[in-house]
Amino acid sequence: MALILLDKSGGVATITLNRPEAMNALSHALRSELFDACQDISQDDNIRAVIVTGAGERAFTAGLDLKELGKQGLGAATDQNPARNPCRALESLNVPVIGAINGVAITGGFELALACDIRIASTNARFADTHARVGIIPGWGLSQKLSRFIGLSRACELSFTGQFLDAQTACDWGLVNHVYAADELMPKARALAADMASIDPEFLKTYKKLIFEGYDRNFSDAMALEKQTTDAWNDNVTAEDVEQRRLAVIERGRALKD
Repeated sequence: MALILLDKSGGVATITLNRPEAMNALSHALRSELFDACQDISQDDNIRAVIVTGAGERAFTAGLDLKELGKQGLGAATDQNPARNPCRALESLNVPVIGAINGVAITGGFELALACDIRIASTNARFADTHARVGIIPGWGLSQKLSRFIGLSRACELSFTGQFLDAQTACDWGLVNHVYAADELMPKARALAADMASIDPEFLKTYKKLIFEGYDRNFSDAMALEKQTTDAWNDNVTAEDVEQRRLAVIERGRALKD
């Protein structure tokens, strides 16, 4: 049985973690297949957006396979090679990545959710950082990302207790953008991905790169990066291009009203 399902349709790739009987735990084999799927997507110029979700209704992913980790050692918890680190594999993609969080996202699974550019959740979704409970320091980014997304105090509370965070609170705190009924999650994810896929692909890749590289810099350096990127891109945009796109935006607005 394939541990990763990869579907491509309409410029959108959907990656499904496919170990529902094990709450989609991130075994070595699953992580390897996820890397292969990301490589496939990277080499496919037709793909303009990606959705990541878990099979079944119980879990997005419960994180690293602890039984496997107990036998093989803790190397996987800190490995930065994208072939073995699923967060780095997702972060290597230059198109938008939407996490459709359909159930629990625990510890390494929480880290995988944070590796997505955009997160939406079903009402079944719950998040927990149980690193403190299992005595393993996170190595895939959670200790630094979570506080940036929800604030230092809230991140400390979650990480120092291992308590679960429900979907609506996660939305209120800015961790996820939207919460939907379970049967609406994937249709909403596909609609959002299709909307992004309608943008010029090279523009989208350039804009994503600018946002994320700027986010990692101080404000002054980020503004300098924006100017550098803007000058290089906008020099190739003509007045006719702008007018055509302006009319397209107006037409799209009319269609949405209808």
